[in-house]
Amino acid sequence: MIESAMASPRSIMWFRRDLRISDHPALLAAIEAGSEIVPVFILDKALIKTAGTKRLAYLRESLHSLDKSLDGGLHVISGNYIEVLKDLMQKYDATSVHISAEYEPYGAARDQKCEEAGIPIVRTGSPYAVAPGRVRKPSDGTPYRVYTPFYKAWCVHGWRKPAVTPQEIPAIKPVSFAREFPEWKLPGGAQITPAGETSALERFRYFQKNALDAYDEDRNFSGKDGTSKLSAPLKWGEIHPRTLLAELGESKAHDVFRKEIAWREFYADVLFHNPHTDNDYYAPKFADMRYNKPDEKFQAWCEGKTGYPFVDAAMRQLLLEGWMHNRTRMVVASFLVKDLHLEWQHGANFFMEHLVDFDVASNSHGWQWTAGCGTDASPYYRIFNPIEQGKRFDPNGDYIRRYVPELLHLSAEEIHEPWLSNNGYKNQYPQKIVDHATERLESLARLQEIKTT
Repeated sequence: MIESAMASPRSIMWFRRDLRISDHPALLAAIEAGSEIVPVFILDKALIKTAGTKRLAYLRESLHSLDKSLDGGLHVISGNYIEVLKDLMQKYDATSVHISAEYEPYGAARDQKCEEAGIPIVRTGSPYAVAPGRVRKPSDGTPYRVYTPFYKAWCVHGWRKPAVTPQEIPAIKPVSFAREFPEWKLPGGAQITPAGETSALERFRYFQKNALDAYDEDRNFSGKDGTSKLSAPLKWGEIHPRTLLAELGESKAHDVFRKEIAWREFYADVLFHNPHTDNDYYAPKFADMRYNKPDEKFQAWCEGKTGYPFVDAAMRQLLLEGWMHNRTRMVVASFLVKDLHLEWQHGANFFMEHLVDFDVASNSHGWQWTAGCGTDASPYYRIFNPIEQGKRFDPNGDYIRRYVPELLHLSAEEIHEPWLSNNGYKNQYPQKIVDHATERLESLARLQEIKTT
């Protein structure tokens, strides 16, 4: 427990998914409310338990980056968040606790518990350009269930310009026992992108200069550096979506990137209105489909040893970097649900463990979109062909060679189907665990079963 001390009224800035100082309305509100602020990040054991080693290692670096921005003023404390906040309020005579509003089930429930415990929570801003629940159908006020009309209404609703960066942050220096920076380390061989607000802004500037204007054409090619790679900074709030949106023009490429930001906000809105869908079906009838139980084939999928090069490259990228190209996320998800006939939750939970950029709304509903049981207007029978997807979006095999060294010796014509090459397996690349054509038909047959019952 933190000992009591007398001080003039202050405010607490409770950082969570907003590890930055620029474009941060809650931080500005905290500065305005108190003569000094107490910046704090609380190590929540419930969230730490569900995070894999790569995500924790990224968070560790992001906390150090934020602390540097605060000139060593970040309090990092492990414990029950209600007890920690009450202790800080007592010690520093703080009269308010400022937060960026949370909308996903766990965060919203946590903040409600704080209020019920008598903690004076002040919500200012959120991790989104437009907070979940605000974009609704003008005809009847109900939420949107399909992305495209949501996107149009989201654009019409609009968003505020980025908030100013404070010139001075009057942060109280923490005492020694409020500096519990974790020592989470990367597993051997893993490589993650640099964390922190400075790195996020640098990556955005690089993306603007080198890839944004061709985003509509290059974003699907897994072998190219054609995406923003800002999903992790957005997840941790090292950069705000408003900051990105403010720099976009009206070209096709810029609009496609704007739509990707809107997908994140659409899924957050869907989860807000349907909180059970973090781990349950958006379309309930798919719970009745006949599924397989996880077995050695699921383990092969997890390890990137399915025998399908494009799938295996993607899974190995995830294991190595804690990130996966968006195109290949759809391909490996389709393979798990449609080729291995497993429920989407098995894959979503594996992603939750390994993704640095894990976001519950985007993860759950991205998986359900591919599984065909989510908000998508397209039906379940959309099944990604793992061979043709590789040929189309990694035509030279550069992505596969980067992560599947067993196939380095194969040409662009051979690498997507090593079983057709005389020496395709000379480096012990695994055989195919299933036949895609056969499993595609089986998947459609299982769909027919729930359509006729």
